[in-house]
Amino acid sequence: MSVNRLFRVGSVAVASLGVLALSACGSDPEPAGSSSPDSSTSSAGAECPKGTLNAEGSSAQKNAIEEVISKYNEKCADVTVNYNPTGSGAGIKQFNASQVDFAGSDSALKPDEMTAATKRCAGNAAVDLPMVIGPVAIAYNLDGVTKLVLDGPTAAKIFQGTIKTWNDPAIAKLNAGVTLPSAPISVFFRSDESGTTENFTKYLKAAGGGGWTGEPAKKWTGTGAGKEKSAGVAEGVKSSKNSITYVEWSYAVDNKLGVAQIETGSGTPVELSAESAGKALAAAKPAGTGSDLALKLDYATKAPGAYPIILVTYEIACTKGLPAEKTALVKSFLSYFVSKDGQASLTDLNYAPLPAEIQTKVEAAIQAIS
Repeated sequence: MSVNRLFRVGSVAVASLGVLALSACGSDPEPAGSSSPDSSTSSAGAECPKGTLNAEGSSAQKNAIEEVISKYNEKCADVTVNYNPTGSGAGIKQFNASQVDFAGSDSALKPDEMTAATKRCAGNAAVDLPMVIGPVAIAYNLDGVTKLVLDGPTAAKIFQGTIKTWNDPAIAKLNAGVTLPSAPISVFFRSDESGTTENFTKYLKAAGGGGWTGEPAKKWTGTGAGKEKSAGVAEGVKSSKNSITYVEWSYAVDNKLGVAQIETGSGTPVELSAESAGKALAAAKPAGTGSDLALKLDYATKAPGAYPIILVTYEIACTKGLPAEKTALVKSFLSYFVSKDGQASLTDLNYAPLPAEIQTKVEAAIQAIS
């Protein structure tokens, strides 16, 4: 799963993609006839319906899905895909309110969300389809410090607010020989409901040794100043000395932020890379049944070389229940997203491609949508 970590494909221009931003409250239902069930076959042999596909949710996958939309439109020019990166919580709400055709979420549906999704799918099951692997960086801006090591208990106490200054003995012990300032630690967190927050707090709870007192959730309960979405917390750290946040790796790289190495207890602090994130994913266990491919991650893994703070962005879709033209669009786009070409387009964006075994299962689940 090798990846060129530092090469960043430029942001996808909205105009050039034909990707229209949806309003924060979601899109209005399309007028009758705006989506056509007609389809053509692309030069690559893939089915290309005609029409408009609306989706919303995870900001963690924003860079990934915009790149995939661009590549997909090279093959299927008559499909417009709109993706609004409002956050996982908002995406699930809009999907369950029938405002979008599928949702992106960094956490699988919870039982109450699945109940609502089943109703939205006209009594049919919804599925969690893992599509994007996004490592979460503990990103920092600290003058003179180019290498920072943290472990679970220390990170938990920083984000809980128990450790308040950079030269705290717990941080100093992990960073022997590093000159740490006596300055207060400025913490930034996601103010919107976020799957990234939920995944990061799962790590703090599992690996924090009691330092994190809250329960994992999409809504932040620790210390700090809130910023909207991944771009907001990354910009907050970029513009503030002596600060720290949790954010998807691609945003940390884009903003040239420091990324902490994580001491997991395996003996050597683990640097964030596609390879180390992949080793953590290898420890994941199935959590869903049938076509639902939710995964249970091991945030406290001590596997050598495994970076423990990862998230999987799921595309949430109906197995049945959408109009035929929408079903064709969803299957076409998601089939390309999970394909070898679709996944390969993510490797330069600081995401990790799906392992072959998971990729095969997702392909089968998409083909079963009807």
